[in-house]
Amino acid sequence: MAEVEPVPEAVLNATDSNGTEALNATAKFVATPEGTALAYGSLVVMALLPIFFGALRSVTCSKSKNSADAPETITSRDAARFPIIASCTLFGLYLFFKVFSQEYINLLLSVYFFVLGVLALSHTMSPAMARIFPPSVPNKQYQLLFTQGSGESKEEIVNYEFDTKNLICLVISSVVGVWYLLKKHWIANNLFGLAFALNGVELLHLNNVSTGCILLGGLFVYDVFWVFGTNVMVTVAKSFEAPIKLVFPQDLLEKGLEASNFAMLGLGDIVIPGIFIALLLRFDVSLKKNSRTYFYSSFLAYIFGLGLTIFVMHTFKHAQPALLYLVPACVGFPVVVALVKGELTEMFSYESSEEVLPASPRITSFPTVSGSPASLATSMETMATGSSHRRLQPTAM
Repeated sequence: MAEVEPVPEAVLNATDSNGTEALNATAKFVATPEGTALAYGSLVVMALLPIFFGALRSVTCSKSKNSADAPETITSRDAARFPIIASCTLFGLYLFFKVFSQEYINLLLSVYFFVLGVLALSHTMSPAMARIFPPSVPNKQYQLLFTQGSGESKEEIVNYEFDTKNLICLVISSVVGVWYLLKKHWIANNLFGLAFALNGVELLHLNNVSTGCILLGGLFVYDVFWVFGTNVMVTVAKSFEAPIKLVFPQDLLEKGLEASNFAMLGLGDIVIPGIFIALLLRFDVSLKKNSRTYFYSSFLAYIFGLGLTIFVMHTFKHAQPALLYLVPACVGFPVVVALVKGELTEMFSYESSEEVLPASPRITSFPTVSGSPASLATSMETMATGSSHRRLQPTAM
């Protein structure tokens, strides 16, 4: 699912800022301690932001009067099948890159993620836009509707409802999208990546803790197998150009915004633990004790697990799958807390349902595509966490 790889001190393959290998070129690059610390620290902070705010937003969107706006629920059956589907998809991508031209595949993926990225970033921005939008400006309502057939057999293909505020968000997001398409700049990549991650944590809901354990346990095995057992994940990670990873340059101090030697963290290592942490926050709310014990314990566990991954990588100078450390930490810490508090049975019997924070405003008022923003999140996170799990890789790009 994700891999951490130490910075080699030997000659590295020279790669450009898009991640493609430069032909007949090598470059000696050894990151400075300051550059490495800045890159890893920034990646950790960027990973924590969508988990924290996505979890908070997941509480407020867990109840919706409009079924089209309801989050997508992951059941135990979905969780059990997910690692198998993800493995098939990953291997399928591997074969595609072996058979077809990488250039054309990535061109199609760029267009696909341009559309998803614009929608995801617009959804992320919409709560802030709702607060700063001038009351004096009329907020008009719009609808884009595509149907198929006629009469009783008419079927909606796209039902896209939006207002002036959403339109402004779409315009701003489209500018970022064009920037990403033309330049593949790492800042544009991160804006889309953060939006994907936040939407995933907010809109993908585990129905109970047991389902979360099944999902994390299955992807734990998936991650270890595809990282240590084969070169499939590494090959796909190097070939796949899409904003489903967060990156930060290790040579930022030397080259500024034009830096090109990146450390990377895959969105799968953010979203998968993130939806489990969000579930525990909803469990905290359901207890009605005015505390967030399980949320904070799992959040700190995530920080510990990610830090441990980096520590082991540098100690043993060997690639590490991040979920190898994140899963035991994110599951183990809350379970121990529940044992100490005598709430283990209550935690595992909890069913994520309709709890919302009192007096919390709705923050998911965003255009619906094919009826639901949850379907958008599902599409995004299938790609982000299932089809090509990226690795944390401080290598020259």
